[in-house]
Amino acid sequence: MTRSIIETILGALVLIVAGIFLVFSYKTANMGQADGMEITADFSGIGGLGIGDEVQISGVKIGTITNVELNSETYLARVFMNVDPDIELPIDTAAIIGSESLMGGRYLALEPGAEEDFLESGDRVQYTQAPQNLEQLLGKFIFSMQNDPKK
Repeated sequence: MTRSIIETILGALVLIVAGIFLVFSYKTANMGQADGMEITADFSGIGGLGIGDEVQISGVKIGTITNVELNSETYLARVFMNVDPDIELPIDTAAIIGSESLMGGRYLALEPGAEEDFLESGDRVQYTQAPQNLEQLLGKFIFSMQNDPKK
């Protein structure tokens, strides 16, 4: 009988600790509704960029990716991002998908231009660059070495 009570208490303790971790992870994930400026960008490929990934300028986080969908008219990936409304982005800003490391992890880097007019909520970034595909680059390198006439 005492063994059953001990097992019940330990099970309840495990559930309480799991609940604490769940609440902690929800609060630190910062996945709530953002109140920034919503802008979009169209890419030919997004290479694993997903909802919740960072939007950065010069390595500083200024927003997050809120949605990714396929534009049915152009067949491009449309990325929706929510950025800090205090940051004024010129209309000739470029969006580039970068990689955090060789093991993966993507972010969207914004490179502000020099125009004097600024993007507003609902606008689209015109200049985009899709990420480099490491497998394709390695394949081109390997096949170029095999076809080298100097061999």
